[in-house]
Amino acid sequence: MNEGRTILFQLAVALAIGLLVGIERGWRRREAKEGERVAGLRTYGLIGLLGGASVLLAENVGSIVLAFSFLSLAAVMLGAYFVRSSDGRDVGITSLIAALLTYVLGGLAVAGHESVAAAAAVIATLLLNYKSQLHQWIAALQAKELRAGLQLLLISVVALPVLPNRGFGPWQSLNPHAIWLMVVLIAAISFAGYVAVRVAGLRKGVLFTGLSGGLASSTAITLHFSRLARTDATMAPLLAVGTLIACGTMFPRMLFIAALLNPALFRMALPVTALMAFIIYFSALVLWRSQKKLDLEVQAPLKNPLELRAALSFGLLLALIMLLGAALQATFGDIGILALSLASGVTDVDAITVSLSRMSVTDLSANLAITGIIFAAAVNSITKAGLAAVLGGRIMGLRVGVPLFVAALAGVLFVQVAV
Repeated sequence: MNEGRTILFQLAVALAIGLLVGIERGWRRREAKEGERVAGLRTYGLIGLLGGASVLLAENVGSIVLAFSFLSLAAVMLGAYFVRSSDGRDVGITSLIAALLTYVLGGLAVAGHESVAAAAAVIATLLLNYKSQLHQWIAALQAKELRAGLQLLLISVVALPVLPNRGFGPWQSLNPHAIWLMVVLIAAISFAGYVAVRVAGLRKGVLFTGLSGGLASSTAITLHFSRLARTDATMAPLLAVGTLIACGTMFPRMLFIAALLNPALFRMALPVTALMAFIIYFSALVLWRSQKKLDLEVQAPLKNPLELRAALSFGLLLALIMLLGAALQATFGDIGILALSLASGVTDVDAITVSLSRMSVTDLSANLAITGIIFAAAVNSITKAGLAAVLGGRIMGLRVGVPLFVAALAGVLFVQVAV
């Protein structure tokens, strides 16, 4: 009895998959007269059922039935395709592929993978429905952008997985995988920033890149935007806004990581992280409001979609800082968690946040964990202020450095008093 209900449910899913695809195909050809469509709502629904019923029949008769039914459907659809194309009408092959995919997904649903089949059907229907937008994107794509995307895939999908994820060199401080991950990250951020500016415009693109990049690495955003500010000083105020947004986003990210590993830290860390984030976000808002008269038609200084050379330079800089941080830690020895936090905060806050949050669950007090995390964040903020001043020039340094320094100082003082 239960088996029968399961089969009926699976067949219903197969039918629903066909109807879903059929609705999209039928809507797109809704102005065509009866008989002018290769397949419509009912046909796609029946194709989904055919795929499901073929799998059921194959379980009792043999897989040859499945192959025969699929080839028969392909032959029928090809015949209809050639008949329509022989009349001189422009017929695409998309509906043919959609019909064959509907058959396969209907069979997959009855084979016991209902969720996978349904999800694939939804994705396929979205691809079919967004035909115009996808074609517009392809038409707007330039050769240099396509090459940049392929290069990004090369350094991330191909190169990153083969690098060893362990320490080398003095104090085992140089991790090739971790360093190259940051190279990929800075390259991806530069590419995302280029796309965001092209799609959303200069002002919105910079803000979007700052917010999304801050969720990954505010240091990478600071480096990238500071270098762009050096290229064109007129863009420095707007790039400073994006940098501040990225730097402010670091604090909610830290709070989330700490609370995820030890929920007891959330209540203690919320006031100080909120204060530091507020100082930076408020500064960004003030600076943003002062830039409303900026010429929106000015050309963005984003000439290369993928700044791979800058990303490699950042990787070398990161390796140097990691080595320096390890040397400081080895020199201070075991004098305490705070020395470790100060050294770790030069390069990254996520690692020390994860470490102290985990330790606070067992053998480290919550107060010391929060203090160490805030110290690391303060050092990291001051480091980014220095990067903005050195790489971005005086205007970028003032607009970014002052809020970051004030936030760092406020955080250190607050954590000493309140924690």
